[in-house]
Amino acid sequence: MFNNIDKQIIKKIKEFKNIVIARHIGPDPDAIASQIALRDIIKLNFEDKNVYAIGIGVSKFKYIGTMDKIPEDIVKSESLLIILDVPEFSRVDGATKDEYAYTIKIDHHPCDHPECDLDLIDDTACSTCEILCDVIFNNDLVINKVSAENLFTGIVSDSDRFLLSYTTPRTFNIASRLLDIYNIDLTKIYNDLYARPLSERKFESFIIDNINITENGFGYIKLTNEDYKKYDVDANTASNMVNDLNHINELRCWAFSSYDEKTKQFRINIRSRGVVINDVAQLHNGGGHKFASGARLNTEEEVDALFKALDERCKESR
Repeated sequence: MFNNIDKQIIKKIKEFKNIVIARHIGPDPDAIASQIALRDIIKLNFEDKNVYAIGIGVSKFKYIGTMDKIPEDIVKSESLLIILDVPEFSRVDGATKDEYAYTIKIDHHPCDHPECDLDLIDDTACSTCEILCDVIFNNDLVINKVSAENLFTGIVSDSDRFLLSYTTPRTFNIASRLLDIYNIDLTKIYNDLYARPLSERKFESFIIDNINITENGFGYIKLTNEDYKKYDVDANTASNMVNDLNHINELRCWAFSSYDEKTKQFRINIRSRGVVINDVAQLHNGGGHKFASGARLNTEEEVDALFKALDERCKESR
């Protein structure tokens, strides 16, 4: 399936004593779950390795695992870097390509150019966790229940509970194998992913009450710090809610703009039903899947330009 790239990845893991695993900024459950699972699986199968998962932690996802700090005596120029769930190095959290001796990318986002020394890209997969499962199973790596639950979490989250169009028989086969072998606690996983405080539910109602919908079926909302404070939520909350608008008849494509105080950027989350959006996002410092994309923009004018382009795409696709 991977033209032997998975075998080359395992070979490189065996070659290096020190391995650093990174993912994209503003991580979602698939990014963190794949990162933590790969770290722990490498440690389990290759006990002589030092493996570190890096990046800014997200309190909401601490139950998946915590980030590491690379010890000062680790020489990055002699280490392996693996980046997960990120199409371009510009969006990697906490690492740059030139720091490391060798770089590997494992990802499910479309990308038409190589980013690392070795790239494993499968844009037919619903998640990076799905790809990792194939690598693990194809190479007879040992995994434990915790890592299996993390991999299952990433698959469930990025497929939106197996509802999105890129869920395939392969997705279900992998999920079934994890369930069958590791006796995964589904109730706990779904509670961790989808249980929310009342403040977030009220914030969701605020979004629905205030979203703007054009005559072309494009919905958008610009969220402010005042909105977050009023409902006692943070900037990541809206990102976690974007799929919840999937079943509103009047929406064909929708986008949230959230200002991130930490990065001083506008974080844009875009979803659609049948309207191809990733090429539009790519023209506006973003990218992703055909029907699920995002962008990071520096000014409100850039946000307006992206929203105008998405509305035009909705009009063209009628």
